[in-house]
Order: sequence, then structure tokens, then C-alpha cells
Amino acid sequence: MDSLYVSSHPDDFKSLLALVASEFCPSPPRVITEEPPKQLAKSRPALVIGGSEAAVLTGPSAVAWYLAWQGKRTGAGAQQESQVWQWLSFAENEVIPISCSVVFPLLGLVGVDKKLQQTSRAELIRVLKALDKSLEPQTFLVGETLSLADIAVAMAVLLPFKYALELSDRKSLVNVSRWFVTCVNQPQFLKVLGRISLCEKMVPVTLNTAIKSETLKVYLFAVGPPKTEAQLKKEAKKREKMEKFQQKKQMEEKKKQQQTQTEKKAKPEKKELGVITYSIPTPAGEKKDVISPLPDSYSPQYVEAAWYPWWENQGFFKPEYGRKSLSEPNPRGIFMMCIPPPNVTGSLHLGHALTNAIQDCLTRWHRMRGETTLWNPGCDHAGIATQVVVEKKLMRERGLSRHDLGREKFIEEVWKWKNEKGDRIYHQLKKLGSSLDWERACFTMDPKLSYAVQEAFIRMHEEGVIYRSKRLVNWSCTLNSAISDIEVDKKELNGRTLLPVPGYKEKVEFGVLVSFSYKIEGSDEEVIVATTRIETMLGDTAVAVHPSDPRYQHLKGKTIIHPFCDRKMPVVFDEFVDINFGTGAVKITPAHDHNDYEVGVRHNLAFINILDENGYLINVPPPFLGLKRFDARKAVLQALKDRGQFKEIKDNPMVVPVCSRSKDIVEPLLKPQWYVDCTEMGKQAADAVRDGRLKIIPDHHLKTWFNWMDNIRDWCISRQLWWGHRIPAYFITVDHSSVKPGEDTDGHYWVSGRSEEEAREKAAKRFNVSSERISLRQDEDVLDTWFSSGIFPLSIFGWPNESEDLNVFYPGTLLETGHDILFFWVARMVMMGLKLTGKLPFREVYLHAVVRDAHGRKMSKSLGNVIDPLDVITGISLEGLHNQLTDSNLDPLEIEKAKQGQKSDYPSGIPECGTDALRFALCAYTSQGRDINLDVNRILGYRHFCNKLWNAVKFAMKALGENFAPLEKSQLSGAESVSDRWILSRLSAAVVLCASGFEAYDFPGITTAIYNFWLYELCDVYLECVKPVLSRSDGDSDAQSQADVCRQTLYTCLDVGLRLLSPIMPFVTEELFQRLPRRSTKDSPPSISVTSYPESSEFCWHSEVVDAEMEFVMTVVRTIRSLRADYNLTKTRADCYLQCIDSESTCLVQKYSLQLQTLSYSQAIHAVCGTDAAIPQGCAVAIASDKCTVHLMLKEVAKLTAKKGELVKQMDKLSEKMAKNDYREKVPIKVQEMDAEKLRQSQTELQKAIEAIENFKRMM
Repeated sequence: MDSLYVSSHPDDFKSLLALVASEFCPSPPRVITEEPPKQLAKSRPALVIGGSEAAVLTGPSAVAWYLAWQGKRTGAGAQQESQVWQWLSFAENEVIPISCSVVFPLLGLVGVDKKLQQTSRAELIRVLKALDKSLEPQTFLVGETLSLADIAVAMAVLLPFKYALELSDRKSLVNVSRWFVTCVNQPQFLKVLGRISLCEKMVPVTLNTAIKSETLKVYLFAVGPPKTEAQLKKEAKKREKMEKFQQKKQMEEKKKQQQTQTEKKAKPEKKELGVITYSIPTPAGEKKDVISPLPDSYSPQYVEAAWYPWWENQGFFKPEYGRKSLSEPNPRGIFMMCIPPPNVTGSLHLGHALTNAIQDCLTRWHRMRGETTLWNPGCDHAGIATQVVVEKKLMRERGLSRHDLGREKFIEEVWKWKNEKGDRIYHQLKKLGSSLDWERACFTMDPKLSYAVQEAFIRMHEEGVIYRSKRLVNWSCTLNSAISDIEVDKKELNGRTLLPVPGYKEKVEFGVLVSFSYKIEGSDEEVIVATTRIETMLGDTAVAVHPSDPRYQHLKGKTIIHPFCDRKMPVVFDEFVDINFGTGAVKITPAHDHNDYEVGVRHNLAFINILDENGYLINVPPPFLGLKRFDARKAVLQALKDRGQFKEIKDNPMVVPVCSRSKDIVEPLLKPQWYVDCTEMGKQAADAVRDGRLKIIPDHHLKTWFNWMDNIRDWCISRQLWWGHRIPAYFITVDHSSVKPGEDTDGHYWVSGRSEEEAREKAAKRFNVSSERISLRQDEDVLDTWFSSGIFPLSIFGWPNESEDLNVFYPGTLLETGHDILFFWVARMVMMGLKLTGKLPFREVYLHAVVRDAHGRKMSKSLGNVIDPLDVITGISLEGLHNQLTDSNLDPLEIEKAKQGQKSDYPSGIPECGTDALRFALCAYTSQGRDINLDVNRILGYRHFCNKLWNAVKFAMKALGENFAPLEKSQLSGAESVSDRWILSRLSAAVVLCASGFEAYDFPGITTAIYNFWLYELCDVYLECVKPVLSRSDGDSDAQSQADVCRQTLYTCLDVGLRLLSPIMPFVTEELFQRLPRRSTKDSPPSISVTSYPESSEFCWHSEVVDAEMEFVMTVVRTIRSLRADYNLTKTRADCYLQCIDSESTCLVQKYSLQLQTLSYSQAIHAVCGTDAAIPQGCAVAIASDKCTVHLMLKEVAKLTAKKGELVKQMDKLSEKMAKNDYREKVPIKVQEMDAEKLRQSQTELQKAIEAIENFKRMM
């Protein structure tokens, strides 16, 4: 037996290195803590191999290598062995000396030189930071498992972690700390070291004399004899010089930065949009001050302040608002919609913003219509995403993995994280103005929802709809879990491409097709096959050809020899083979390919799994056994070349499945999992749409729906995670001779139950034994997140338990979401709703489009075009956008590319647009069937629209006056002017368009109708028309009466116009609505959000005749304005003669003369019928329509002629003065210069006057 001589000192890292390495040996040596015999060795550690006369190894590296080699911890292959040696050298030559220099003064072994200690400590941190960078992409130093490299370096940094590295140091060394804690918590380390207490504060440690003496020996061995005072002084002087040099460099760098900042400050960004804030103290939930005057201009920060907490506090978003009981029938109906629950890990992006803008508009519209309205919020536990976030956090902050904590403790950590961070997205949704009933907010892991999930599983399992089976799943080796199809990104490659794969230092080759041959048994003949995954040939169990392929008919009944094992494989004939692709022969790997799996089932082939859960090769012959899958790819290719069976390799366009969470390459892997039989449920879901019971909008998604539902596959619902709903299924073991042990995939040995007791009773009944003979093991897996999301419309109301909410709000009305989750979420809700309740979860599904950037590109971090909606709402500088990229996970090259994209699209950053403008823009873009190309400049345009709205209401309120009182009901008095009747007609048309738009989900139709009414009809036309009416009302009773009618019309337009806009722009409409007087103070709703939405039955004043007349008027106005612009008559009012061809047109001009005069800025309007005899000379002419010609009087020609004469006189007089003989001698130089300048100016003005006269003459 080998003997290992070591020191008993707890900090002798040399001996500890040997001891830990020995723990990995299959047969550990005998440990002796005495000095070895002098004839054998002079120091410890020493290893005596075989006995007293056998070989002796001395020195920590040699001893550790021998022991680690026996335990297979020196690396796999020559390359890894070389790397392990390099790390051993790094530990011995770089880490140990500096570690001792820092720690030994603390232990009192050498004198304390503070400067020397500080410098040594800085050097230690530098070395550890280099180590930290090496550990960033990997768990261990060499390969995927712990090796001697890890043991050696861990022992080298043991003393600093125990005595010198404080918590702040460890936080800056995240990867090293994580790695060190992982190492020292391995069983082999724990046996030698026990539990390591990490340093809390770097302070001196008192050692007893014996330990001190022993430790000093360790120090001397590690760093040599103590240096003389002269040597120390010399080194200190060198270090001092170096420190001064470094300080000088830092100062220079600091000056540069300060100079840059000064330059930036000297050139502040020009702010075009004013920022006004609401500064009146308002307790949260109290109503905002609406007595103070409105600010001069619109500012989102002012407008959006304080309203949301008040809405929420008043209960406006609750379906109970204004109702005695939910169960009481509402003749207006019920509207219920549940939010697509965002991930608890998520933060707001433009997809969320679009979804919530649309959903909130619909919810507010239904609420304002008087329906019992509920928009139910919720959040998804996001199994994989959340577990990954918390695991990273644990490793970053505490250096722990979830396995270090154990399942229960880890789940506690997840709940802790959720309670701290999980409601962030709720706050963001409130910022968007989403009118959700927050008191009904649900989390998919809440007890109520968890119970529903458990109940759904048990019922479906007992019916046989959920069953156990071993099939191919999408497997992530990094996550160690099956993942759903939506978590698999399809990366398209055009040919050979090197891709990064987690756990591999070098990129891996994809996009190539490798051809090789298989030998036919008993002949020299061979069959050539091709594959993109050459490593899977180790799991091949057949070669398939098409039954009709004449080239291979002679191979019926033949077998093929596998080149690397004694496996004989049949040639099978199957119609799935494409005769025209390649050689027409296909290798079959049933356990690692979905198509091959089906072939394997049809032909009863062997299913050989060659990969374990971590991606290492199993069930394969040496030398491939234990290799990582992509290392095996190279090894298999080389082995085929060595055997002469490799044929060629060529580029091959292909799609590579990538895990969206871990970026690992997804592997098809055979695993026993739980499945949902979807055949019948899929048929019911398809029939519901075919029968018209469920409507999908837009209907171009129907093809996708039927394609999925009619060809649906069974759904794998197992996930190998800890965070989620643990599957309530138990594997049964029966302690009775009459019952044989069961297989994992045998459903007869699985039972589900609401508790272990219930499951035990079911199992005892099934096997007809007493419950004492039953042992149960609950499945470790959790359910796919989409399973709990699939019953979300049920579970939020407490199903399966009866409740008022369940009776009132299930089935719901509408499901609105993105088309990308039509199958993953919508279809499953429909299937599970029908299965568990017999009812559809909703009547309609509206699917919105995908948001792209202004150039039509998909949103991508690497392009720099991903926009955070909050940045659009509040604004952000270009530098701020750049900083967001720096904080992301992009690599440096992608960051630079993204910065260029940002600089191009947002050279001055993104201006503050506000929530209302963003919502309006998103709705305006949402055209059915098209993706949305979102341009931030257009959103800014809608902010300007808000400002126009603001100014219009401010003007109108001033025009109404303080004492204005609106009539109790909006109705025509009969005294309305033509302008009043027209604007009320246009208002009625807008009401109709908005109603039909909401009913048809035509959001651009709604926004266009509202925008046109406010901007082009109310502001541009009506407000201009009423100015003269309101200004002439003083003293004249008829004018006063007309002004009163005008004010009532104006109020109606403001009131109805704001209500039309409210669902889309809730903040600005509330702010302005609160300033308007009410028609009735008794039953007046407190908020615009609970005021009735305008309906066409009430506002039925649309007149096509009035609209046509006003269209004629506006055509004439536009023609006059065009003529004025042509002749540059910007400030001059000119007489306008409108020549009409018939009396009807003439009457129309006379009827609308005031409007024509006001809108065209004319001095007077003269209607002329027939010939042009009544039209004076000197008019510019333009044709307005086939019935009217415009003649614009140009008085400017006379004015310009007169001015020309004056200028000629001035110039003649000045020229005569300057021509005198004594002018240059007698007149001062300064006066001469002034005269010359006057002459030049007069010449310029004369030239302009002549040109203007000529232009007017040409155009007349």
C-alpha cells in the first residue's frame, strides 16, 4: 500500500494539495503526519509507492499529479493534460508567493511593512482578476469536470480566501468566488478541509508557537528565505516609482475625461420641447389639482402625474364600479379579457407596449359603453427564465449553485427574488395607463392557481389524456431540461459556419454535410450516406432507402457493418426517403432524430441513446466513450478518415436549433416524460373555429390554426426544473411477491393524487394490497409553464371551486395577443378550456402584428434598434442609449455595431413623447395583417398633436367664458349656423367611424377619424370660423344669440371629441375633461374613464348635403390660399371675386361668404354669376372647380409701381450729389461710405420691385 507523508498543519497548502488529490484515488494511500525517514525524503509531502524499498515521489506537484492521475483528474487527452500542467505552474510560481506575501504578515510570521503589504495585496487582486476572466465562460479551469488544475489553484488561493479577501473583494471577483466555493464544497475537499469560513475582515491572527513555527517553514518553502532590509528597501523604492508613474497616468486620464465633460457641458443639447412638471403636493390616490390654470403648453410629465393612483383608488377599473352586484344582469352586457401573463422576469418592451395599448383601448371602450368590464392582470412564473436568473444571482453573490442549497432552500430563494423584483413589470404597465383590476392580479404559482393546475393534471391523467412515455424531446444540455418549441430559436445558416456553444472554448462547425460509407456484410460493396451531425452515426441502427429505388433492390435482407463496433444494421425500405437527395440512402439514428424515430418505430429498430443529460457520449465504444458531443464530432470524422470510409465534406444550408435561454445547441433526446394526448382536443378546437363558435381575427391566421390543429402532435409537459408546479404523480413500488417491479415508462405504475395519502390509497386499490405495502416516489419534474398558462382563464377565477367571478366572467369575451403564440398559448387555452369545462374560454381572438423598426428590420439588440417604451415616454439621450448597450450581454463587436445603428436612427437620442403619444402611435400603426414599422419621429408627431389638442381646448375654454353653462342635453336648437351644422355633422361621422372601428378592431380607422376631426376639422376650420362670430357678440342681441349657439356647439365638440379619444389617450383627455363644465352636476361621472362613450344614436346629425357644401367651400379656400402663396401675399388681405357658372353655386358662395372670407384671409368675398364683366382689372386667376373660378385682386402691382418711382427719384438725387466735383474733398469719408451703401441698397430694392412687377404681370 502507498504511504503519503504530509504535515498536520491546517494551512499547509502543499500537503493539502496532496491530500485532496488522494481523495480522488480509487485506492487512497495511507496518510502519515510524521516526518518521512531521511533516506526516503527530506520534506513533505512525500509519497512512498509500494513499500519501503519502492519509488518515492517528493514535492507537491509531483505527488499531486501521480494521485490525481490515478483518479483520472489530470485531463482527457494530451491537450488537457498540458493545460493542467500550465495551471499547476501558475499556482506554484504566481499565486502561492503573492498569497503568502499578503497573508503571512497577518499571521505574525514576518514583519509588517504596510506599503509592501498593500502592494502585494494589489498584485494578488490583479492575478485573481486574470483568473476571474478565465473562469467567466466555464465552471472549471480545464474541461467540464473538476481536475488537478482546480485542486492546485484552489489550494493556492486558500489562505487569501480565509484571511485576506473581504466580502467587497469577493464581489469584484464573481467568477473566482463562485468557482472557489464550488470546489471547496466538493465531498473530497470537505473531507480534508472541513467547512471553510471565508474572511469577513482582514485583521491580524494570533497563532500558538508550535503552529507558528510550522507555518514559517511553509512560508520559507513557498517564497524562499526572508529578504534583507536593503533588498526590501530597494524593492519598495521600485514599487514607489511604479506607483507614482501609475498615479501620473491616472491623473492625465482624469484630466482628459474632465476636459471631455467640460466640452459636453459647453454644448448642451438643444431642447425643442418644453418640460413642465406638476409640483402641487397631492397624496397618492387623491385627485389631482384641476383648479390651477393649465400650463401654456402640453407637457407629458405634467399631464401624466397623479391621475393613475386616483383612478385606481376610486375603483374605476373594477367591474363592481357603479353596480350593486356582479351577478345582477347588465343589459349592456359583460366584457372580460385576461392579460397574456408576462414573465415575472420580464421588463417592458415594445411588444408589451403594443399588446397593452390595444387591450387597454378595448377595455376602456367597453367600460365607457356601460358594460360590466374586467381586464384581469396576472404574471407567469416563467419556469426556465426565472430559475436561470436566480441561479446566476446565487452564483454571482454567494458562489452557490442550486444543488448546494437543495430544492426547498432554492425555491425559497426564488420566492424571495420574486417578492423583491417580480412586480417590476406591473409598475411599468401602470406607467402605460393600463386600466387593469389590480386587486384581482394573479401569479401562476399562487395557491389558488397552483391548486387548479394540480386538479387539471389529475383529472386529465385519470381520464388517460395525460400519459407517460419515452420519446424524443428538445433537450438543452446546459439547462439539463426538456424545453418547448417556442424556446427553440431556428438559426438559419447558408453554409459552413462556426458557432459559439456553451462549455466549449472553440467555436463549433455547423452548416456542412459529411458523406461516408458503410460496408455491406459479406461483400466489398458499400453504401454512401450523408449527415450534418456526424457524431450521431455512433447511434445508427439502420440505413434506409426508398422502396422504389432500383439502385438498392439487391440489398433487401442485407445487413451493414458499423465500423466502430460489432453492430449489424439492416437495410430498411421506407417511403420517407427522398430518392433524388444525395445517394438516396439515409442513415437512421432513431434515438436522436425526429424523422428517424418514426422510421425506427415503423421498422422495430433498436433505439440506442448515445448522449447523457450533459451532452457526454455514452453507450459507445472507446475512444469515443465520455467525450463531449462536439469533441466527438471531430474524433468520429478523423476515425472515418483513418479507416478510409470518409468520402467528402461540403457546405450545406441548414437550420440549427438553438436554446433561446442558454444559447446551447438543442439535442433530440429520448427521455421518459409526461405527455398530453391532443388528438381529440385538437379536433374540438378546430371544429369550434369551423363552426363559427370561435372567431379568429384577422382571418388569414385561420390557415395556420387549421394546419396546427388538424396535424397536432402530443404535447410534452415535463420539465427538469425545480421552479414550477411539481408534477402530482407518484411512481409505485409494491412490497409484495405477487407484484413485479414496474418500469418508469409503464403508466400502470404511476398514480396521481392531491396528496401522497390520496395517491397511496389509489395505488393500494389498483394493486389490491394494503397501503402499508405501497412505497411512493413523487416525480421530481415540474410542468411546462404553458400548462398553467393554458388554464389561466379558468384558474384566475378559482376553478374548480365555484365562485361568483367564475360564473360571471367565464367564458370570457376576447383574447388579444401576438400571432407568434397562437399555438403555444391560444390553442392550448381553447383545448384545455373545452376539455375541463366543456366551454370555450373566449368568443373571439384578435392577433396583432409584430413590431419592427422604422426600416422594417426585426428588433434586435445587436442592431441597436430595440426600444424600451419607457425611453420613448420619458426621453433618453444618445449617450443613455449607448450605456444601455454597455450594460447588456452583447460582445464588444456587436456593441459597436449597435451603437452605429443608434447613432444613425437617433442622432440626438429619443425625445420625450409621453404615454398618450406612444399609445396613439401604436394604435395608428396596427393595421391587420401587416407588421408594424415603428418610427419614433412619428410618435413625436403625435406628441405635437397632443399640444395642438391642448391649445385648442385652452382657446375654446377662453371663448366659452367663466360663466358658460352647457345645456343638460346635447341637441340642435335650430339656430345653428352653417359652420355649426357642418362641425356637428363631422362630429357625428367621427362617432360612427370610431364605433365601427372598435367593433372591427380597425385601430388605424379609429385614430384617423379622431385625428382628422380634431386637427383638420375642428382646429383648422371650425375654430377659425367661430373667431369672428365670438368677437362680434358684444352689444348686438342677434350676434349674442348666435355666439351662444356657437359656444354650445363648441362645448359639444370638446366634450364628445375628448370622450372619443379617451380610450387611446387617457391622460391628456382626463386632464382637459376635468377643466370642462358639466352638463348636469347631479349625476356627472367623476372621471372621463367612466363617462359614456359617444354613440351614433345620440349624435345623429350627420348630413351629406352639409358635408358636400363645406367640401366645395374648402376647395375654394384652398385655391385662394394657393394663389396668395404664389403672389407672396402673406400679410395683405385682398378682395376675392368668385365667378360661378350657375345660380346654385352663387347662392352657395353667398351662404358661406363669412367662412370663405375668414378661412382664406380675404378682405371681402364677391359672388359673380356668369360673365366676368363685374370682375375688375388686375386680378390673378385660378380654377377652383368646374363650377367656380377664383379672381384675386392684386393691388400690389400699383403699390410696387409707386415704390419703383420713389426709388428712382431717391437714386437720381443721391447720384447727383455724389457726382459733384468737390464731393470727395469736402464730404467726410464716413458720410461717403454711408451714401455709397444707401445707393447700393436702393439699387437692390429697385431690382426686386421690377422683378415682382414682371412676375405679377406674367401670372395675371
